Amino acid sequence: MRARIATALLALLLLPTLAPATPTTRERRFDPRRAPALPTYVQRVEPALVGLYVTAAPDRPSSARLGSQRFGTGVLFDARGYAVTVSYVVLDALRIEARLRDGRTVPARLAGLDLDAGLAVVKLERGGGPWPVAELAASGDLRVGAVTGTAGVDEDGELVHATTTLTAMRRFSAFWEYMLDRALMLTPSMPSWGGSAALDERGRVVGIVSLRLGEAPHVSLAIPSEKLLAVKDELITAGRVVSRRPRPWLGLYTAAEEGRVLVDGFNESGPARTAGFRKGDQIVGVNGVSVATQEEFYEALWRRQAGDTIEVSVRREERVRVIPVRSIDRHRLFRAAD
Repeated sequence: MRARIATALLALLLLPTLAPATPTTRERRFDPRRAPALPTYVQRVEPALVGLYVTAAPDRPSSARLGSQRFGTGVLFDARGYAVTVSYVVLDALRIEARLRDGRTVPARLAGLDLDAGLAVVKLERGGGPWPVAELAASGDLRVGAVTGTAGVDEDGELVHATTTLTAMRRFSAFWEYMLDRALMLTPSMPSWGGSAALDERGRVVGIVSLRLGEAPHVSLAIPSEKLLAVKDELITAGRVVSRRPRPWLGLYTAAEEGRVLVDGFNESGPARTAGFRKGDQIVGVNGVSVATQEEFYEALWRRQAGDTIEVSVRREERVRVIPVRSIDRHRLFRAAD
């Protein structure tokens, strides 16, 4: 009996001591309504995004294919007001206006072109500074399957973004004498893609979105940021890449089908237009080297330099003939502003 009484008294003595350790308020819970409206990677790049409204010369070949009124996203990468975009947005530009994220519109000019990579640099001319910039990073650490992001602006100046997945990293070739040794393939694509920033999970720009491929939901092709990182200073100071030997350019459009590469058209400013090609000619050799694919055609062509005469072998009506073409440097046709 005495033992039970002693135990009860001990419990009463300890109760005041234990009471303060009991929580007096409810545990705070995460309120989803207070979550940021934008993913962190988009927040980091948004201040550096600008909309580019471009008026190109209407009588130039690029306007026949792309139109004289164009729009794309630019990504500021230098606090002095330099932004990167895709080259086709600003080819033959007469006027460029940049709309900032605060709604202001400032004039800009074409500062540099790298047609081999498909990139261009524009310079904001007025409006103050230093400008907010995005962080550029090489894409070499990315792996297929990585979750990435894409962010840009649309023609109304609204921010557009999507969470994407890196589905492939591979070589890519296109009909206008263009090939990347390594392109980033992202899915899904956004409605406004030209010049948008491809981002890693830290909000760093690892690529510039250039093309929309395939059928819905489409795939975005992004040019890796290292293509710009390697030459950005040359583009700013010289307007083009001067450390790289100019590629020979023919202005020849090709189509790859069923293991063949066929002549499919001509650039109005290119030397191939009057060289004697016909649409449907099958290209089978360049300077004595046999080629069977679009990629092989470009590899053989670019072993020479601008100004060289290129001997293109074509099969037409079961007969092979050689067509010589005096190549040119296309950067002389599409100059950046002085």
